[in-house]
Amino acid sequence: MSDVTVRVAQGPDDLAACFAVRKDVFVAEQRVPEEVEYDTYDAGATHVLAVREDGVPLGTGRLLTGPAAAAKNGGDATVGALGRLAVTRAARGLGVGAALVEAIEDAARARGLTAIDLHAQTHALGFYERLGYEVYGPEFPDAGIPHRAMRKALH
Repeated sequence: MSDVTVRVAQGPDDLAACFAVRKDVFVAEQRVPEEVEYDTYDAGATHVLAVREDGVPLGTGRLLTGPAAAAKNGGDATVGALGRLAVTRAARGLGVGAALVEAIEDAARARGLTAIDLHAQTHALGFYERLGYEVYGPEFPDAGIPHRAMRKALH
């Protein structure tokens, strides 16, 4: 991971790179319709981007705060919402996903949030559990893919 940088997306080029990774992973690979993948929350989200030292994007994720997060977590404005975490096929297994989650958690702490919620695809539950997230609630479909709600308290 020494040749990978994870940062909060700055400017239109970084945002385009985030959206390109999401299109590759969610739209092309997982067949999520584009109109579902990109939503009104993107405009106000904090996006994070992982890039190789040569600038090639490897992964992305986003943090929702305030009313956008509260709409996803039952109304608690002190809880952020992690979402749209995607790592390119070539970068999987290299620690990029964990580094993205850590960057999102750091951004949440900087905003004074007490916890982070997320909706994990069921095949990814173990990944998030290893990072300290706990499952709650029943399984539900999102874009036709089984998900579970998870939460982690921030310290």
